[in-house]
Amino acid sequence: MPIFEYRCEDCGKGFEKLVRCHTDDIACPSCEGRHVEQQYSTFAAKAEGPKQMCGGPACQMGMCGSKN
Repeated sequence: MPIFEYRCEDCGKGFEKLVRCHTDDIACPSCEGRHVEQQYSTFAAKAEGPKQMCGGPACQMGMCGSKN
């Protein structure tokens, strides 16, 4: 039973839902709206090893995770 991410098209809130079957009727927990859109899920990975400062565009935007 996977957990899917959704965004409500009525109120704009994002939420996660454990879905048992693709025929489940999904409703927004905030407004109970039925107009929901499945979002792409992201995951985080943590690598072991020495810390490196990337200095690239991701670092400048605060997305690389290093503590400059």
